[in-house]
Parts: sequence; C-alpha cells; structure tokens
Amino acid sequence: MAQKSYIMEVEKAKEAKGGRPSVGPVYRNIHSKEPSAEGLDSCWDLFRTSVERFPGNPMLGRREIVDGKAGKYVWQTYKEIYDLAIKVGNALRSSGVEEGAKCGIFGINCPQWVISMEACNAHAFSCVPLYDTLGFGAVEFIICHAEISVVLAEEKKIPECYWKRSPSVDKSYNSAKLEGFWEISPFLYVKKVLSTLSFQVLKTLPNTAKCLKRIVSFGKVTPEQREEVEKFGLAINSWAEFLQLGDGKQFDLPVKKKSDVCTIMYTSGTTGDPKGVMLSNESIIAVLSGLKHVLESVDEHFDETDVYLSYLPLAHIFDRVIEELFILHGASIGYWRGDVKLLLEDIGALKPTIFCAVPRVLDRIYAGLTQKITSGGVLKKTLFNLAYGYKFHNMQKGNKHEQASPISDKIVFSQVKQGLGGRLRLILSGAAPLSGQVETFLRVVACCHVVQGYGLTETCAGSFVSVPNELSMLGTVGPPVPNLEVCLESVPEMGYDALSKTPRGEVCLRGKTLFSGYYKREDLTKEVFVDGWFHTGDIGEWQPNGSLKIIDRKKNIFKLSQGEYVAVENLENIYGLVSDIDSIWVYGNSFESFLVAVVNPNKDALERWAEQNGVSGDFTSICEDSRAKGYILGELTKIAKEKKLKGFEIIKAVHLDPVLFDIERDLITPTYKKKRPQLLKYYQNVVDKMYKSTKQ
Repeated sequence: MAQKSYIMEVEKAKEAKGGRPSVGPVYRNIHSKEPSAEGLDSCWDLFRTSVERFPGNPMLGRREIVDGKAGKYVWQTYKEIYDLAIKVGNALRSSGVEEGAKCGIFGINCPQWVISMEACNAHAFSCVPLYDTLGFGAVEFIICHAEISVVLAEEKKIPECYWKRSPSVDKSYNSAKLEGFWEISPFLYVKKVLSTLSFQVLKTLPNTAKCLKRIVSFGKVTPEQREEVEKFGLAINSWAEFLQLGDGKQFDLPVKKKSDVCTIMYTSGTTGDPKGVMLSNESIIAVLSGLKHVLESVDEHFDETDVYLSYLPLAHIFDRVIEELFILHGASIGYWRGDVKLLLEDIGALKPTIFCAVPRVLDRIYAGLTQKITSGGVLKKTLFNLAYGYKFHNMQKGNKHEQASPISDKIVFSQVKQGLGGRLRLILSGAAPLSGQVETFLRVVACCHVVQGYGLTETCAGSFVSVPNELSMLGTVGPPVPNLEVCLESVPEMGYDALSKTPRGEVCLRGKTLFSGYYKREDLTKEVFVDGWFHTGDIGEWQPNGSLKIIDRKKNIFKLSQGEYVAVENLENIYGLVSDIDSIWVYGNSFESFLVAVVNPNKDALERWAEQNGVSGDFTSICEDSRAKGYILGELTKIAKEKKLKGFEIIKAVHLDPVLFDIERDLITPTYKKKRPQLLKYYQNVVDKMYKSTKQ
C-alpha cells in the first residue's frame, strides 16, 4: 500500500535556466486551506480578545517563596495582567515614548517581561529583546543599532554602575563556566556570580546614552545606581515608581496594522554583528493560526486548561510564539526560578501539559533516565527492556502510543510520566536537530506525543512540525504548516538535486509567516530573498510521507586538495551518532587531502573506558592521553565504515577537548550552531599539529 503523504504539489518543478539552479515542485500541507486568523490584526488584539473571553483565568504564575523555600505557584489573572499592561503603557507614553519607538526588554522570563511586551503591543512600540548570550558587546550594539529609548530590565541586569572591572574579576568570570553552568543548554546559561557580568545595562554607558533615555528595573533601584545614571542625563525607575508615572493619565491606543513591526529580534550569525529580524503582527498571527490548524487536524487541541512551563528565553522566537499560542487559548504560563538544577522541581510543582525543549534539555533527560535504568539492577533493566521492546513493536505496527501497551505504561513508564509532572501530553523539540535515538526513546517512555519542529527567527519559528503518532517521521521535522509554501532548490556544487528521485536541495519558503527584512540591512535582506522566496541556507530532503529531513547546511562545504567536495555538516551528523562523544567539529581545507576533528568526548563514557583500560588521571588528563585519542578515533572510523563514507570523508586525527564548545569562547551561537571561522581561529595550533603529526 502506498504511504500517505502530508503534502500536495501546487506548482511544477523548474529546470535550470540562465545559470540558475533547478527548482523542485512547490508543496503545501494537505490541510492547506488558508487558516483563519480569527479576525485578529495584531498581537494586542490576540491578548485583548483573550482577556475578554477569559478575564478570571490564571495567566501568569510564579512560585511563592516562603522562608526561603519555594512553595506552590501563585497566579495573576488575564484581567490583572491586562490592567498592569495598560499602566506600563501609560507610564511609557508619559515618559515621552511615542508610537513606533523601540523598547528593549532584558531579563529572565517573568511576568514583568510579558507585561512589558503587552504594553509595547498596545501602543505599537516595537519590542526589542536583549540577551547576553549573543556576546559581550551585543547588548550595547543592539541598543545603539535599534535606537532603543527605554530598557525595561530584570534587577540583576542593571547593577554594574559603581563596580570597577579588574583583571582578577575577569579571571573569575572566565572560570565561572567551568563550574557547571552549561548543564542544559546555551539557552539556559545562567551565571553564578552576578557581579562579574560584563553585559549589564549600565556597563553600556556612556556609549548608549545618545539614544537611551530611561532604564526601568523590574525590581528596585539603589541610590548609587540613580546617581550613576543621572550623570549621563538618563532617568532610572524602580518598577513600582515607574507604574506611578502614568497615574491619572489616559492615552488612546493607536490603531494597529498587520504590517506593523511587532518585534525586532536580533539573531547571531556565525560571523559579523547580530542581525535585527523584523517580525510583523501578521507574521506572528499567521504562524499561530498555522500551528493551531495543523495540531487540530490531528485531534490535538489546546484549550484554557493547558499549562506551560516557561524557561526557554522569551528573547528567542521559539518561546515567544509558544507563549502567544497559550495566550490565544486563555491558558496558563508558569515561570521557572531561573536555576537549571531546579527545573525538574519546578516541573513537579507546575505539572505542565505541554513541554517545549531544545535538544540539549532532552539529551539530559535521556542520559539521566538511561543511567537510572543501567544502575537499577538486572531485574529492573530486563523488565524495562521487555516493556520498551513490546511497546515500540506495537507502535511500529501503527498503534498510537497510548494504545501500544497500556500495561507497560502503568507498570514501567509511569515513573517517567510522574517525573515530568504527570499531566504531560506533548513534548515539542525545536531550535536544533534532535537525535533519532533520543526521539525514539522518549516517544516510547514519556507516555505523551513527542514531535520535532523546524523554523528560523526569520520564519517566525514554526515552519514545519512532525505529526503525532507517525513513527515514519522519526528524525524528520514533519510537513510544512498549512499557510506556508516550500520548494527545494538544487545545489550542484554539493551534489544535491531537487529533481532527483529523492529530492534534495536548499529549503526555500514563501508565505505570510516570513519576516519583513533585516533592520537597516537591506543588502542582507536582498541576499536571502530571491523572487519572493526566502533561502534558509539549510539543505533538506523530502521523505515519501511528505515530511522534511534537514541533512546539511549550504555554506558548510569545502574542497580538499584532491578536488573532492566535503559537506561537513552531514559528516558531523553521522559522526555524532557515536555514543561516546558529545560534540564534534570536522575540519579540512583545499591545501590538505584528509580531514581532522576536535571532539568533546562524553565524560562518563570516556572515564568508564579509561577505568576498564588502565588509563589513570582526571578527565582532562585522560583527554590528553594518546590511547584515549586512539580509542575515539577508532569509534569514529567504525561509524564511518558502517555508514559507507568515502575514503576522503574518514577522519585521520582527533584532538579531545574536555570543555564543550561554548559561547564563552565564541565557538557557537545561542542556538547551538558552530561558528566555523571562530573554531578554526581558536584551534588553529591544534589543527596544525594534527596535520603535521599525521603526515609524519
């Protein structure tokens, strides 16, 4: 029987002409009628409508702290948040902020963040999130580039007014990351010693004083901070006093247009300054409508009883869109405490129904669960494996996860479910590819739907979503959302043909969810938009069921000295299947005939190997041992042969770095993409030594 496809062809393929690559057929989701936007023209309409429908519903919640201990979640209703947003809007207008202005929001996810965002939406100000993982100079760059006049910030993001930076503090700052603050994800990077932060708002003065006029703290303001700010002609307010600025004043809310820029989200490329992605009201409303429609088409409905744990940064479009989706349905959003070590505790207290994650989070959950299974004794391990195999076999036959083995769920997998709060029905992974091994495992044991999504800041996040209970979509990002058109464009230099039997090529998108352009960078906008199509730079492969698999990155290609082209991202995905490594950077150039790599080995796995093979020392010294390098190189060679890689694609030398590639050393972006020029610069000496020693 032919496999069901979730896409339909709407335009024919085009052969290559005039030097342009060939383009595959244009596809849409099979459920593509134009999804209804429910009469909404702006994000403010979305919020206002929900307030009218669900005024008493709990909207935003935080854990109550009593005697230093976290208790239950306490909530503010939709009407209460609406009233506060109006107050903040009045205060902004009273302080001279006019329609079309840019307002920065800087801090960890919290109710004040969303209240400030809604105030911007109400008065047609462009909300510009600030976040420090873009790099030390990024906050200053964004304030100046976007001409931000007001920054509303978490209290901890302000203080650096009377503290003077010193080499000793630099040293403690640089060593801070070695103490375990990359536990889950670069998204969740939290510093331990706040006094060493170099990206607090006041650190940007006086350079930002030419545009910045006011700073608002979500908490308190000290006399020293006030004195420091006033030196530069700026005003600073605590949250309480800022709300009073608008007392007794009323401002008419402007008419919002679909084309208005709702937010400018700065995204890091692998090189150069951050780019300001302009997202209109229409693009956000369109992506919400599309996601809602595609989920409902597979009987997955959101409603006012749903609960979401907010911990992925609101400064990124992934979390922003999800929270807007919950607001659209009158549902509840509870905020984490900002500590990755307490995340599971917060999940247990909140009991969310939907959980969104980046792969790094799910990798940690997977590692923790497998460790418990391994250490649980032979009987428990055998019982788990039997239950896992039986349920997975039934899911492969087409059974839905809840019907595949209810007994296994009750006796064996219920502990996993309870560990995630007990009410979870959907896990959505985004921002980077989730490994097939982890996705398969969670689909079986989590007792809920596990799906992957794909999108960019430029596409307002949700462009593709895999379908629940479709096991054939493992390892893919699913079909496109209903209000988006997709085609693949051939990339001949990389051997990708959009017209082949298995179509492969650069993923190109068209539709209302796309961004309006890069702020003040029309040149960059023209580079990525060609004939109305946004070129993502990602290489995709259509699957028989109409889902898309991301297999490579267009720019990550180089030629070896013998003339062979290497698609490095595809190789890294293959080598990444080795269970004993956490990350790998593969390198080659046109002056060399073979590949080398820098590897972050998995600490537990390598230490276990060392113990079994008589290699002593701590993790760092093990990584320096030639026997450990030989072992990892052997594992990489095994997977290369298993996947039938060509001879020139096999790595000939490795360097083991015990420290994960990180933002601190400017080696990756906040969304976990490798910065290849920076990696080469950082490891240049290591690369040179590998080539030299391998040739001898």
